[in-house]
Amino acid sequence: MNLAEYRRAARQWLQENAPSGGHPEAEAIPRAKEFMAKLYDAGYSGISWPKEWGGQGLTQAEERAFAEEARDFALPTYVFSIGLGMTGPTILDRGSDAQRARFIRPLLRGEEIWCQLFSEPGAGSDVAGLQTRAVRDGDHWVVDGQKVWTSVARYADWGLLLARTDVEQPKHRGLTMFAVDMHHPGVTVRPLKDMSGRANFNEVFFEAVTIPDEHRIGEVNDGWSVAVTTLLHERLSISAGVGMSGQKEDPTALEALRHQVDTSDPLVRDELVELHIRSRALELFNERLAQETKAGVFPGARGSAAKLLLAELTQFRADLATRLAGPEAALAGHPLARAISMAPGMALGGGTNEIMRNIIGDRVLGLPPEPRVDKNVPFKDLKVGTQG
Repeated sequence: MNLAEYRRAARQWLQENAPSGGHPEAEAIPRAKEFMAKLYDAGYSGISWPKEWGGQGLTQAEERAFAEEARDFALPTYVFSIGLGMTGPTILDRGSDAQRARFIRPLLRGEEIWCQLFSEPGAGSDVAGLQTRAVRDGDHWVVDGQKVWTSVARYADWGLLLARTDVEQPKHRGLTMFAVDMHHPGVTVRPLKDMSGRANFNEVFFEAVTIPDEHRIGEVNDGWSVAVTTLLHERLSISAGVGMSGQKEDPTALEALRHQVDTSDPLVRDELVELHIRSRALELFNERLAQETKAGVFPGARGSAAKLLLAELTQFRADLATRLAGPEAALAGHPLARAISMAPGMALGGGTNEIMRNIIGDRVLGLPPEPRVDKNVPFKDLKVGTQG
C-alpha cells in the first residue's frame, strides 16, 4: 500500500485498539505488555527494523507516519522506550546473530522490558570512570557494583550493563558490555523519587551476579565503543521521542499552550512563533538524521546536537508556559506542573548540555578538545570516586 493508505490503516487500528483511561500501577505493566503484543502482531512495532530479526522491514517513512498518527493517543509505551530507542538498536548494531535472534523479537513484542545500566554515583557525565567490576570465571562473569538514575529498572527483565573488566587499562579501554538478567537473585533495585513525586529513576545494586559469556556484547575490553553506539542511539531516540508516548500531548507544546493563553496579545504571539520555529527546526533536523541513518550514513556526534536542541527546547517551553500561565502553573494539580518540574531533567539525562557542547565542538566542529591528564593512565592509578 502507498503511504497515505498506510497512514489511514494505522489510524484506524489505533482508534480501534488504543487503550483509554489509566490503570492501577499493579495492572499497568501487564496491560502495557498486552498492548505491545497487539501492536507487534498488527505490524506497528519495529516498523523499520530488519525483518530477519523480527522487525517489519519497512522504511523510515512508515515509521514516521505511524508516530505522527500515534501522537493523538495515550499509548502505554514509555516503559519500552529504553529497549526501542537504545538497547535494541545497540544489539542490532553490535550484537551477534545469536543475540539478535534471542533478544530483538521479544523486545519488540513487549515480552521483555529493558533498561540501560551506565551511570554510577561517582560516574555520571564521566561514564568511563565507572567502577562496577566484572571478573571472568570460566565461561561466566561475576559482577559487583552499583548503578544509579536507571529508568524503568524496577520493571526491567534485562539490562544493558557496562562494567570494568581490566583496571590495568586506561579507563576507556578496560570496559566490557553485557546483557544482564534483571531477575538474577544478586540484583537489587530501589526506586528513587524525584521532585514530581514519581519514581522515574532507580538505583541498582549487583552482588555476585553471574553473566554467561554468551551475553557479552562486543569484544572484551571494547565496551566503550559499544557504549558510544548506545549513547548515539540514546541521544537520537530522546530527541525524537522514541517510545515516549504516555499522554496525548505535552501541555507545554504549542497547540496546548494556544488554548491556555491570550493569543490576542502580540507579545504572546511572538513567543508562540519562537516556540513554533524551535520545535519545527528540531523536527526537521531529526527527520534528516533519520533519513541519513536509513541510507547508511550514521549521524555520529550530530546526535548530540539533536539532544542538546531538545533539552534547550524543553526548558524554553517550560519557562514560556510559566511566564504565560503565571506562577500557579508550577503548583501541584495544575495541568502544566509535571511538565515544568520534569523539564530540567532533560538537560541531565543522556548527557548534560555541557557534555553535549564538548562533543559537538570536538567531533562536529573540529575545535581543540579539552586537556585530558588521564588518557593513558591505568584505571587503578586514577584517583576517582572510591577507587584505591
